[in-house]
Amino acid sequence: MPRDTNAHGTVFGGVILSYIDVAGGVESIRHTRHNRFVTVAMKEVIFHEPVFIGDLVSFYAKTLKVGNTSITIHVDVEAERFGTPGVVVKVTEAEVIFVAIDENQKKVIIGGR
Repeated sequence: MPRDTNAHGTVFGGVILSYIDVAGGVESIRHTRHNRFVTVAMKEVIFHEPVFIGDLVSFYAKTLKVGNTSITIHVDVEAERFGTPGVVVKVTEAEVIFVAIDENQKKVIIGGR
């Protein structure tokens, strides 16, 4: 059994969540130019379909809201099914909230140092 899968041949949800966290973090940095964020919440995580061994998985993140110290990101996850080129399904979506921090791990205003 491959490391990131279960006995059903699907990817563990926690693996998908970790990549959602990475995609959201990248979007936070790109959108604000602030380079330090921590995840404070994952809201409304919905697993629509399983991800199977061999699927090509893509993560699409977009900014929903920017506050003084936090940013909310929506991440859609799609899978192109192995063996069926062009067949793409939405497998997961989530809303993630990040907070800007400084080098001392203290909350700061986005863009501030």
